[in-house]
Amino acid sequence: MSTAVDPEPVRPPPAESDSRTFRRAFGDLSSGFRQSELWLLLGWQDIKQRYRRSLLGPLWITIATAVTAVAMGLLYSQLFGNEISSFLPYVMLGFIFWGFISGSILEGAELFTTNEGLIKQIPAPLSVHVYRLTWRQLIIFAHNIPLYAVLLIIFPQPVNWTVVLVLPGIALLVLNAVWVSIVFGILSTRFRDIGQLLATAVQLVFFMTPIIWSATDLEKNVGADSSRVKLVQINPMYHYLEITRGPLLGESVALYHWLIVIACTIAGWVLALMILRNYRARVAYWV
Repeated sequence: MSTAVDPEPVRPPPAESDSRTFRRAFGDLSSGFRQSELWLLLGWQDIKQRYRRSLLGPLWITIATAVTAVAMGLLYSQLFGNEISSFLPYVMLGFIFWGFISGSILEGAELFTTNEGLIKQIPAPLSVHVYRLTWRQLIIFAHNIPLYAVLLIIFPQPVNWTVVLVLPGIALLVLNAVWVSIVFGILSTRFRDIGQLLATAVQLVFFMTPIIWSATDLEKNVGADSSRVKLVQINPMYHYLEITRGPLLGESVALYHWLIVIACTIAGWVLALMILRNYRARVAYWV
């Protein structure tokens, strides 16, 4: 007598994966931010490890910035005929803020490849490494700020209440450092040539940005309607420096500088969220 075999029950289709959703992208960012003890410790350890067994330790950060800025300030003040009392603080602040910007870009491009071991062994959100890098750049920035205080004593500047505007300016720099690290970090993990291209591009942009020369002097020499002045205006780095350096020099920053930086910040974060949504789960296989 044959026995009937019950048909295998029909299994429901698997639920759609949510690994490529904005919810997971935001979850990665928020989860990583809540693990502040981890990335704060790792960022500080990076600084200590970099200057381990050196006599002056992290003070080398300040010394290197001071020597470069003073040398460039003295040289270019003579070339352009500027007063050293106003030009040297201008150059010093340019180097301090540019160091934060360029460091976030260049180190952000190597962010995930240099942390390959941690990414594969520790199940932490990718944003932990992003916050770690941003925190490390803030530590370097904090080591350089006393240089401006020294110059302010030697060469007093017409600082007024607008100096408080440097705080939202720095906040915007930090927000941009985060999205830059996400975008270039993930893309450079997939396409390793991007890091080399960025190194060349950053060096080129340095000379095209008013750091060791002044946009005001350029306008006086070639005219406000010159194509050279327009080339400076379309350089986003110029506007980032204006909203941070200007208040510390007692200058009034035009509104359009803030609007351009805010627009770049929003566009950058939209791009970062899209890349984080689509490729966050693949980084561990790419490194």
